[in-house]
Order: sequence, then C-alpha cells, then structure tokens
Amino acid sequence: MRDRIEQLVQNLNRAIVGKHEAIRLVLVALLSGGHALLEDVPGVGKTLLAKSLAKSIDGKFQRLQCTPDLLPSDVTGTNIWNPSTGSFEFLAGPVFANILLTDEINRATPRTQAALLEVMEEHQVTIDGHSRKVPEPFFVIATQNPVEYQGTFPLPEAQMDRFALSLSLGYPTEAEELQMLQRLSTGFAPEALQPCISLEEVQQLQKLCTQVTVELSLQQYILNLVRATRQDEEVTLGASPRGTLALQKAVQALAFLEGRDYAIPDDVKELAPHVLSHRIISAGGRRSSAIVDRLLRSIAIP
Repeated sequence: MRDRIEQLVQNLNRAIVGKHEAIRLVLVALLSGGHALLEDVPGVGKTLLAKSLAKSIDGKFQRLQCTPDLLPSDVTGTNIWNPSTGSFEFLAGPVFANILLTDEINRATPRTQAALLEVMEEHQVTIDGHSRKVPEPFFVIATQNPVEYQGTFPLPEAQMDRFALSLSLGYPTEAEELQMLQRLSTGFAPEALQPCISLEEVQQLQKLCTQVTVELSLQQYILNLVRATRQDEEVTLGASPRGTLALQKAVQALAFLEGRDYAIPDDVKELAPHVLSHRIISAGGRRSSAIVDRLLRSIAIP
C-alpha cells in the first residue's frame, strides 16, 4: 500500500507547485482521521489543494463558502416539505462529501460554525432528531485569513480543537512562481488530474496507520509535552486530551508516510507545533507556536 501513497503524492505535486511540506502535512491529517486548518492569505493554492486531493482519491468534493448570513441548515441540510408526496424529504447539505472545503470559516457566525462540531467529531449530522452518517472517509479542510479580521468571528476553542493539524502554505519561491507562469503556456489544468487511489484504499491506509508502533517511552514524551502546555505560566488554556490523542495519531501517520512501522521522537518534534499550537491560548499575546517550540526544547527526549 505504500506505493499508493507515493502515487498520491506525485499526483498532488502535478497540480500544486512546490508545496511538498504542506502536502505531506495534509496527508498526515487525512490518514490520521482528522481535519486540517489552513491559515494563510488568499491566492496561495488552498482551494486547489483541496480539489486536487478530492480528484486524486476519487472522492466527492464540496465547497462551503462561509459568509455572515450562512445558516446551519446551509451546512448540514434540512427537511423540506414535498407536496406531491405529502411528506418531508431530506435535502443534504455540503457536509455530505468526502472532502469538504470550508472556505474562510471564520466569516461564518458562531451559530453556523457550531453546525460543524458534530460532523467533524462523529461523522454524522442530527436533524429533527434523526442522525445521518456522512460518506467515509470524511475530511474537512478549513481556511481562514490570519491577517484580515473585519467581518469575521474568531473560532471558539471547541471548534479549533476539532482540527488535527493547522498549517500554512506560504508564498511560493521565485522559481516556483515562475514554474506556475510556465504552466499557463503548457495548458495544464488541475481539473485534468486522474484518480490514483480509491476511497476504500484511503480507509485501508488509515487503518494501517493505527497499527504503527508507539513505544511507551514515546507516549510518555507526548504526554509530558501536552501536560506542559497546561502548566506553563504563559498559557491560559492548555491542550485538551483530544489534542493528546490527535498528536499520537498524527505521529503514527507521519511514520507510515516515511515508510516506518514505528514512531520516533523526531516525529513528535516535527508535528507538535502543528497539532498543539492552535489548541492553546497564550497569555500576553505571545505566539502559541513559540511556546510549543520552547516546551519542546525543555522536555527530555526519550
């Protein structure tokens, strides 16, 4: 199955120029069974990445453009009355997809943001007392602009905690941007990407990731790091137990991507800033990622 991962990475690299690390982290989120939060400025390829991933795994893609007037029923779906049948029929919302791009999620009101809480955690939505499962695998890629705050609503801690990883694509290098210009003349269209892996194989890969060995000493290292976020003087809210589990799952997925059936401390060190930073609230306005980096340097490595 590892050759399938290599094919998936190559397929994504055909559409996304130069963002190898971002692709790697998004795949870690997918294979660990979590979701990804992309915090970046507009126009760097976030939507393209989500659409290319959906095409590569032959999954159903839905895009949800968040605005202040978006309603919870616009997210989950609703029951509508059908006069011809004399009964209510369920009209599915965009969450009934394999890859859901929630664009500019912080432009939706807290009420609408809350509509995603159940489906991101339990892969189901409950409407009028009836629960409906969404397709599997189910993967949310949400975006938000970290610079523009006018007309936005900050994501509550419960929402942030649902994301396995947070990451940024960043601006391309000069060489990468030149390559993007050259692609315009070749006529390459990301829409022309062909599936290279099936949804069933993605689910198999997710199961294989859970079998990656994490030694007790490494689990203690993860635990020490997470608990340190709750005790640090610069932190007002530390990472939750959900964050502890997410870090181990992400570590297992990264080890699997690297071709190993066991995790190592370097996996934890690489992923901790992406898994924990968005889960903690710092005091005094200090960047959460800087706090995580400091804790990584202070905790003994097994």
